[in-house]
Amino acid sequence: MSVMVLLELQSNVENIEQLKSTFRDMLADTRKYDGCQGVETFNNQDDPNQLVLVEKWESRQHYEAYLAWRTESGALDAVVSMTSGAPSIRYFDYIDI
Repeated sequence: MSVMVLLELQSNVENIEQLKSTFRDMLADTRKYDGCQGVETFNNQDDPNQLVLVEKWESRQHYEAYLAWRTESGALDAVVSMTSGAPSIRYFDYIDI
């Protein structure tokens, strides 16, 4: 069963446009990564320096493999260098209600 991953980031004020550009470049590869079923990016209306990525993955293990790849490649460090704190990553299971 798929998992939804919420990635929340708070950009430094001076880096928000660069952060958006970085994600624009990175997400093409993300969407092609094994297990990725989709990624959407949102900008908080009340806090323009906050981005939220809503991602759907085949499994948490697929996402964790992807995250390890991004960490090893240095891409995660580049993203974190533009933020004012550690990203929040949360995992959600679909429930049929």
